[in-house]
Amino acid sequence: MKRIIIVLTLSGILLSCNSREKRNNTEKEEIMETKTQLSNKEKVVALLTSLETGDQKPVSYINPNKYTQHNLAVADGLEGFGALLQNAPERGFKAKVVRTYQDGDYVFAHTEYDFFGSKVGFDVFRFENGLIVEHWDNLLEKKASNPSGHTQTDGPIEVKDLDKTEVNKSLVKDFVSTILMKGELDKLANYFDDDNYIQHNPAIGDGLSGLGEALGEMAAQGISMVYSKNHIVFGEGNFVLSISEGTFADEPTSYYDLFRIENGKIAEHWDVMEPILSESEWKNKNGKFNF
Repeated sequence: MKRIIIVLTLSGILLSCNSREKRNNTEKEEIMETKTQLSNKEKVVALLTSLETGDQKPVSYINPNKYTQHNLAVADGLEGFGALLQNAPERGFKAKVVRTYQDGDYVFAHTEYDFFGSKVGFDVFRFENGLIVEHWDNLLEKKASNPSGHTQTDGPIEVKDLDKTEVNKSLVKDFVSTILMKGELDKLANYFDDDNYIQHNPAIGDGLSGLGEALGEMAAQGISMVYSKNHIVFGEGNFVLSISEGTFADEPTSYYDLFRIENGKIAEHWDVMEPILSESEWKNKNGKFNF
């Protein structure tokens, strides 16, 4: 009898241990899944990089039933994205994500592409419940270093001053409105630390002096750069992206301007200007902006 009791007791202990071990293993698996779960930034990097690697997994980060496309040269929905990949040149696409930032449900990325030619672009993705549901972008041909030796993508990447995000966004909104839209150039000193300003536009040198020279040359050639509407401003810490529309040389243009803010002043600038396709060439009806 004692023997039977001992056997039953041992069996109970073993079952209890097995049950506990299974629970522990399940908890460990759940913890591992949580640790390995990608952030929205990481999903964007993976998706853009998949243009080069051909990895199919990142496509699952796009909501298959709801994906609104604002690149006017690409058809709407996941089908449009698939058609784009199918039309890749023999050597394929290349994509090197240089910097990514997040503002709420939006992630914006600054990327170097070989995408039907060498290009530099800004992409904006909107997420819902961890899936991408909307996309905007601006692309420009990659060009040689500017008069100050800066490329279109080099420079700082690290996010700082997260607690100043909203203040920095307000600064950029005011700059775009006051200087770029209204042309109140006498107020430039409100936004810059003297002539300390690093410029990545391929045609413009550093400092307000470089900007002044470039604008003077454009005026001499009868070229106008007009900002008529600021659609939205995104930011994370010291990096702020402004998206506007207007005209360049009288041609409808989309302006994406990325600013780095330091000590309450604009310290650095990257941009991509893209002509807006005429409506007859649109492959979707979502518009270039519509945030």
